[in-house]
Amino acid sequence: MSFQLNPALAAGPLREQLDGTGRLKIGSFLEPEGAAALAGELRASPDWKHVIKGGEQVFETTPDQLEQMPEAERKTLDEAVYRAARSGFQYRYDTIRVPDALAEREARPDLLAAFARFMSSEPVLDWVRDVTGRSDIAFADAQATRYRAGDFLTRHDDNVHGKDRTHAYVFSLTPDWLAEWGGLLLFNDADGGVAETFVPAYNALHLFAIGQPHSVSFVAPYAAGDRISVTGWFRTKAP
Repeated sequence: MSFQLNPALAAGPLREQLDGTGRLKIGSFLEPEGAAALAGELRASPDWKHVIKGGEQVFETTPDQLEQMPEAERKTLDEAVYRAARSGFQYRYDTIRVPDALAEREARPDLLAAFARFMSSEPVLDWVRDVTGRSDIAFADAQATRYRAGDFLTRHDDNVHGKDRTHAYVFSLTPDWLAEWGGLLLFNDADGGVAETFVPAYNALHLFAIGQPHSVSFVAPYAAGDRISVTGWFRTKAP
């Protein structure tokens, strides 16, 4: 399986939109076969890990272990996570990581690693350089993310010293999602309100410049599915 950009995606008009607000929604990003194959693999993958920020550490478990946790222990964990989220940066969601090192990516046969290689390929990077106006973009990292009921990501701006990031991307692979289910990508204005909302979609690339406060809203317990995407950052230095 090889991935192909939708040939109808002309960079010029997209750059005009991105220049306006620093963020952009791009529908039908891939040719349909590639999007369908990647979405199917991620839905069926046994490789998901559940990650929770705990102070300066990241705690990791499997979704099955989380489900099997005794009720009282799970309640204590949830209360601690939500308490930390009230006043600081906090998250919980599922992830499948992709290594940055090219040799390690090449050694993996899965479609997620293939998509990471695709996003760092010269044809894609050239297109991203044209869309963003950043000729210095040299690399894209990647991880799959899955948000289920109770998962969230509080406000942050992705501006991490030493990471050399220019833009974040979310390749959304979530069909038929309703806004009231949560899992929304929210961009904040200067007053802390919501300037714009991106609803999860299918085969859509959400692209935005680093430095914009944003979050992923709490996924409701009545959501009728999982919010699945591949996320990462375009960076000026390759590892």
